[in-house]
Amino acid sequence: MKESLPKARLGKNGEMMKRSAFTLVKLLLAIWYKGGQKRSACPPAKLQPAVAVVAPARCGFTLVELLVVIAIIGMLVGLLLPAVQQAREAARQMQCQNNARQLSLAAQNHLAIMKYFPSGGWNYRWIGEPERGSGMKQPGGWFYNILPYIEQQSLHDLGLGLTGSARQAAMTSRLETPLTMANCPSRRPAMAYPHTGSTPQTEGTYFSVESTLKLDYAACTGTDKGIANDNYDYFPSVSLGSTESAISTVNSAASRGFHGVIYGLSQTTDGEIRDGLSNTYILGEKSMNASLYTTGTDGSDNETGYGGHGNDTCRSAVYSTVKQPTQDRMGYTTARTFGSCHAGGLTMAFCDGHVTRVAYSIEPAVHWCLANRHDGGKDENGNFVNLNLE
Repeated sequence: MKESLPKARLGKNGEMMKRSAFTLVKLLLAIWYKGGQKRSACPPAKLQPAVAVVAPARCGFTLVELLVVIAIIGMLVGLLLPAVQQAREAARQMQCQNNARQLSLAAQNHLAIMKYFPSGGWNYRWIGEPERGSGMKQPGGWFYNILPYIEQQSLHDLGLGLTGSARQAAMTSRLETPLTMANCPSRRPAMAYPHTGSTPQTEGTYFSVESTLKLDYAACTGTDKGIANDNYDYFPSVSLGSTESAISTVNSAASRGFHGVIYGLSQTTDGEIRDGLSNTYILGEKSMNASLYTTGTDGSDNETGYGGHGNDTCRSAVYSTVKQPTQDRMGYTTARTFGSCHAGGLTMAFCDGHVTRVAYSIEPAVHWCLANRHDGGKDENGNFVNLNLE
């Protein structure tokens, strides 16, 4: 028993010495590698852990090594950032296409319930009268008309049964309410933007508003060959006091002038789309001045997105000499055509609910035919057109 105790102590001390030696070797190797200097480890027999003093060593990278690492990291970041940005833009484009799809499906649901596509409204001053239902007698625009079909019935009904200042306050609340599917995420976030256009009206009374929802998607009114396009933004011959007969007369004139599906006082049925729902645009991204996305001063983006027929909510596939969609550019405005901020092309939705990416370089004749609900597959010169977009 007397000899076993010293042996136990010696064993413990030996283990401690071995651990100290191993730790010291690791420390020396680390210093040698990190400092970039060759160091020779002391022979194990000469190690004196109990009394040895390790001199301070130079640890860390040399300046050359640091610069090389920084250069490598910089190259990696330079390679990765474009890929990350492309991935993010691809995700935003998918969200944009999903927005257009949801809007076109809402129009399809409107057709299923009401037996006609949503109306384009009266003019841009009218913001929607909940008491007047839908169709040609509804002053509000197409986006207002599809609110019940995108789970926004309460927003559609704001102001119902109210008069005077209470009604105007309710209407203001609707105008200032942003909706995610109204905006392309690559262009601008969903929020209320400055209202710099005409004074909106309800019940025939004008009232002021500082900010409002803006649309990045517009209904397709057709082409510019119709008689009503000279009166593109304004239908002055109708009012809340107009009879149904008077409104119907204006609707008939508009349907002869506009060859699309949604336009001022429209009430288009699926039977009127003789080219087929899958071959006819219903809506798409609208072109804008890239420097005026958030200012509200673009002449085609200064009104509310809930308003009736106008540049803000409706576009033509062909206008004057502009026969193709255009990509947004700084300082450049094409107020009546389609376009987007995406590279290469834009999103267009069709009457059957499907969406597709249309190149800015699309053949003008194809673009013209897809915008026209009853051209019979012929261009403006009477020539048959292959409508394959692939």
